Amino acid sequence: MALGANRRDVVALILRESAWLATLGLCLGLVLALALGKLAGSFLYQVATMDPLTFSAIALVLLAMTLVACFLPARRAATVDPMEALRCE
Repeated sequence: MALGANRRDVVALILRESAWLATLGLCLGLVLALALGKLAGSFLYQVATMDPLTFSAIALVLLAMTLVACFLPARRAATVDPMEALRCE
């Protein structure tokens, strides 16, 4: 903001970066969960380990929680006066 960005651009930048990291983490987590589900399936008796509805619902909930958790501090950080932030540095 000290270089001319407006508040909306700062919040969008933070949300875009956090969405990228959250999506990467979710993809890696889903791959690991599917692999470990196959392994756990050999120990379970008559229990389905691959439920696409559950996997997608949990992924969407985690992504939504991540974006809300990033939006609140980003909005608060965008309201700080740039000169006050530079003085504190």
